[in-house]
Amino acid sequence: MPLVPPYIEALRPYVAGMSPEEARRRYNLEHVDKLASNENPLGPSPLAIEAMQRSLAGLNFYPSGGVELRRRLAELYEVKIENVIAGSGSEGIMANIIRTFLLDDDEVLTTENAFIGFRVLAQSRGIAYRTVPYQDWRYDLPALAAAITEKTKIVYLANPNNPTGTIFTRHEFDEFYRHVPERVLIILDEAYFEYAKDHPKYPDSMHYRYDNVITLRTFSKIYGLAGIRIGYGFAHENLIANLLKVKLPFEPSTVAQAAGIAALDDREFLHRSLELNARGLRMMTQAFQEMQLDVVQSQANFVMLPMSTPEQADRIATSLLSQGTIVRPLKAFGLPACLRISTGAMDANERCVEHMRRAVMEEKSCPSPTSSR
Repeated sequence: MPLVPPYIEALRPYVAGMSPEEARRRYNLEHVDKLASNENPLGPSPLAIEAMQRSLAGLNFYPSGGVELRRRLAELYEVKIENVIAGSGSEGIMANIIRTFLLDDDEVLTTENAFIGFRVLAQSRGIAYRTVPYQDWRYDLPALAAAITEKTKIVYLANPNNPTGTIFTRHEFDEFYRHVPERVLIILDEAYFEYAKDHPKYPDSMHYRYDNVITLRTFSKIYGLAGIRIGYGFAHENLIANLLKVKLPFEPSTVAQAAGIAALDDREFLHRSLELNARGLRMMTQAFQEMQLDVVQSQANFVMLPMSTPEQADRIATSLLSQGTIVRPLKAFGLPACLRISTGAMDANERCVEHMRRAVMEEKSCPSPTSSR
């Protein structure tokens, strides 16, 4: 018997993108903009910072397991505390879902090139991981519904989707749900919910309180708290009760919980973050389209650019990096010909556009041999 299961041996560990410090050293740059990880350029919510500072005096005590945050979320969304779970980012809760509900013969189903975090978690369980292709860079919900089998236990849907930034609509989800058996658990990953919630066709999952739907959300994006790992989820109380059996008892941390509670009350910061992102998204999309680049229409805080070939994507990413803009090549997602670029502060967005313009000019002036995708 091998010490390490073969499905673990076959996994590749998640590799974070290059840090600004490393880019500065490697390319001898004075200034670097990181537009690779969909982070909030405004930093953390000021109310969250104050709450974290106040919480430091109690770090000698064990955390409460997120009870106070769960209670606040229950009040805010008019549900029972038994319908709410808190954890170390939405990914932490996702890991608990995988551990809690999957048996060896079960299968999970999602789109090709879905969020890499979910893929790694599912494959770490050693179960079958099945996918269907995108349709115009969007979830093909009819195809997903048709692909459900007797072994399907979980269907994973991210809305907006990472890395494409696209959404599926209320009508599309309603039609999809009609074909999903009650025994199948649907994960609705809404990490970018705040950016899309005002879209007239967006299906806010809080309006779909079905017994087999788990909503996941995070404080990492709009609230600028990626560094402390805090997220939450909503589901039927029976699902939450079983997740609580598996969840680490003292997760999330005292500091993370304090930040999350305070961030929920910082409406001014939320408004500023949304406004900045909308401006950046419009500016980047228009500028890239004027360069005759293919831009996938996004409802999140990033845009995805499909290039002609993986080689071109590599050259563009390297050119941007050498000029001081870090973007995310999507080879690890299974999209080697695509780049993902986060919105940043407006000056960073402007520098990115200028750096991209130079990179595109380089491509035109020095054509390289291409290969098929």
